[in-house]
Amino acid sequence: MHIDLSGKTALVSASTAGIGFAIATGLARAGAHTIINGRSEASVVASLDAMRDAVPNADVRGIAGDLSSADGIAKLVHAVPTADILVNNAGIYGPEPFFEISDETWERFFQTNVMSGVRLARHYMRGMLERDWGRIVFISSESALNIPADMIHYGMTKTAQLSIARGLAKLAAGTQVTVNSVLPGPTMSDGVKSMLKETAEQQGKSVDQVAVEFVRTHRASSILQRPATVEEVANLVVYVCSAQASATTGAALRVDGGVVDSIV
Repeated sequence: MHIDLSGKTALVSASTAGIGFAIATGLARAGAHTIINGRSEASVVASLDAMRDAVPNADVRGIAGDLSSADGIAKLVHAVPTADILVNNAGIYGPEPFFEISDETWERFFQTNVMSGVRLARHYMRGMLERDWGRIVFISSESALNIPADMIHYGMTKTAQLSIARGLAKLAAGTQVTVNSVLPGPTMSDGVKSMLKETAEQQGKSVDQVAVEFVRTHRASSILQRPATVEEVANLVVYVCSAQASATTGAALRVDGGVVDSIV
């Protein structure tokens, strides 16, 4: 299968590292004019350099902006008025005991993980419908289905994304605009590597070894029995953004290594 996104503009939120950067790289490699986004100008510039090293002919540009607020979204859409492909990857996570999660933390997670995607879809989907072609993908998580007891606030936002994506897919019924969610499981992103680094040093093991042990201990239902790579997640997203995925919409697509113990 040859995926050709030439002539399409793709925006990937929070794409200077990890899964977001892998997705942006995959879209650029498929020929899309790709927009990288990050909170700081420095992170955007560094990511653009890394992208051009990985994909020498990449048609790529970067926009700095914090998408956790309406003002940050307004800045981005002013710089990028239209897009054919929108990947809502912006998100934050972190464990915290339920009884210690403040109202402010609940609000921060909701604004970053949910409302960033709502605001971007509200802007870009109008043009997609007018042109009768578009792809919107929400990067959710297996935590949307397996709500973590130590990250209930995070799980809530990931479940909310599934509802929004399904509703938007129905809104686009009968058009060539598709809306889907992709649910990664444990993935060796930059954030996960940083989180495991101290444990690996204390135990005298590699980060990869500790990551595998984490999956087998804390995600024992995993069929893959290891974390996915960011590229493995990105591969599914790039496909969902392609013309070949035209009959896939309103779906919650898992790339979780079988962590969710379900046959559907």
